[in-house]
Amino acid sequence: MTDGPAGAAKDRVREQRGWYFYDFASSVYSTSVLTVFLGPYLTAVAKAAADADGFVHPLGIPVRAGSVFAYSVSVSVVVAVLLMPLAGAAADRTGKKKPLLAVAAYVGAAATLGMFFLDGERYLLGALLLIVANASLSVSMVLYNAFLPQIAGPEERDAVSSRGWAFGYTSGAFVLILNLILFTGHDSFGVSESTAIRICLASAGLWWGAFTLVPLRRLRDRAVPRGGEGAVGTGWRQLRNTLKDMRRHPLTLSFLLAYLVYNDGIQTVISQASVYGSEELGLDQTTLITAVLLVQILAVAGALGMGRMARTYGAKRTILGSLAVWTLILAAGYFLPADAPVWFYGLAAAIGLVLGGSQALSRSLFSHLVPHGKEAEYFSAYEMSDRGLSWLGPLVFGLAYQLTGSYRDAIISLVVFFVLGSVLLARVPIRQAVAAAGNPVPARI
Repeated sequence: MTDGPAGAAKDRVREQRGWYFYDFASSVYSTSVLTVFLGPYLTAVAKAAADADGFVHPLGIPVRAGSVFAYSVSVSVVVAVLLMPLAGAAADRTGKKKPLLAVAAYVGAAATLGMFFLDGERYLLGALLLIVANASLSVSMVLYNAFLPQIAGPEERDAVSSRGWAFGYTSGAFVLILNLILFTGHDSFGVSESTAIRICLASAGLWWGAFTLVPLRRLRDRAVPRGGEGAVGTGWRQLRNTLKDMRRHPLTLSFLLAYLVYNDGIQTVISQASVYGSEELGLDQTTLITAVLLVQILAVAGALGMGRMARTYGAKRTILGSLAVWTLILAAGYFLPADAPVWFYGLAAAIGLVLGGSQALSRSLFSHLVPHGKEAEYFSAYEMSDRGLSWLGPLVFGLAYQLTGSYRDAIISLVVFFVLGSVLLARVPIRQAVAAAGNPVPARI
């Protein structure tokens, strides 16, 4: 720690730069694993294990092989719901965010590394590793996001949050380029296509674990002013108290409800896009990789550009504009012709321009609505909306395909999440909500 105002400012910048690197570390999982490779690959593994009617039978339950990935995502977020509030309560009670962040990050990275062994008909192994990795990522993001109010003042949070997303999309794009080189040239590297995919999956775990060291070195835990019992013995009691406390801030809850709804749609589009492209549109893996790479590149510009727009129009209006674009994207996706990569690239470009900004601004906007000293607890609720309660979209997507056998019907069903989320967000008086949380109201929000 450096003494004096100048030293304090230098320390804060150092922490912010370290904080960016957890997005840099973990976003590769979201991009390479969840968005590109695992959906189509796990679907192929499940189909290899399916019966003549195209069903697998985990625990004796008939499940269409094409729905296994979507259902696994839903189960993973249910597990996360049980763990995230406990992690948030433990972090706020003990002040030890960094050790908890380390545990969650490295459990997730290890599960991702284990995906190298996903081959043959081991769809259950793939589903289990996906559940562990997804839940671990969600828990780690609770703790990561809870640092934001501590390392950035009210006027700079939109910019800091947007830079974090930009770091994440930069790493996602870089690793996807390496994945593309390996996948398209797997013969020249002397490996099969399946082995190349499994290497890409496992390498995301190595990247996640390696770059997590940067935030663990630079971020610092703050002393907890209030006393209390050990967090392990009082986790559920603290969760109950957190939920009671949140009822004292109904406007914060109103924002969370809106975010829960529209972000459910965003997360489902992200996780199911590759399955839709491969299974419904008949696109090959190379096309899917390059499309997602395009998303990553444009998402960097989109996150930074929407951060600048928020300074002029306010975060709320900018988010509402992005949700209108999301609705148009899904409508266009429903009518996309099969075997037409150019149209799919156009859709990917539109997604990239709104993806990073809508998520980054939502995170920074929520940070203004959190009472001081309850950052990790409240961000556990936020993360439940961001990842933990985003089970309904994949479930609706999976059920729509289960019942109709059409991924087009599944994708268009997600429009309701963006329309309803926009209506709910528009009704939240943000400036009043910030003041009600006891925080200074920025000049533009």
